[in-house]
Amino acid sequence: MTGTDGLSTPGDPTADQPGTGGGEGATVRIGSVANSALTFGAHSTAATTNVSHGEPDAVQRELLAAVRALRADLARFVATADTEVLDAELVAAEEEITAAGEAGRPRLERLRTSLASAGEWVGALGSGVAVAELVTALLGG
Repeated sequence: MTGTDGLSTPGDPTADQPGTGGGEGATVRIGSVANSALTFGAHSTAATTNVSHGEPDAVQRELLAAVRALRADLARFVATADTEVLDAELVAAEEEITAAGEAGRPRLERLRTSLASAGEWVGALGSGVAVAELVTALLGG
């Protein structure tokens, strides 16, 4: 049995017979694969381990909200080299929290350095203070 594109359909008893769309010399088309392992060929094996980091904890969610607020505040100011570096670190922190469930220590340390370099006026922003306090708490002082 073949599908509308002329290829064998799953469960087709003729799929492994040469010249019927399956078996040796057949074309394999894979649209997309996620969280899976594939293997082809005789005696091959495949294994996959999928890890879900889940949702960020309460402090990381608070940091994520503060990071987003500071980015919005920074957009209202004239950019400088230091604020552009800070914005890039904020973007990276947002992506890391969203993807992994938390910003790791190296990211937090770079964020702290960028906050300090961006200038005192960042500390005058409520969002800047919130990010700085959360980063300090997560780094342990």
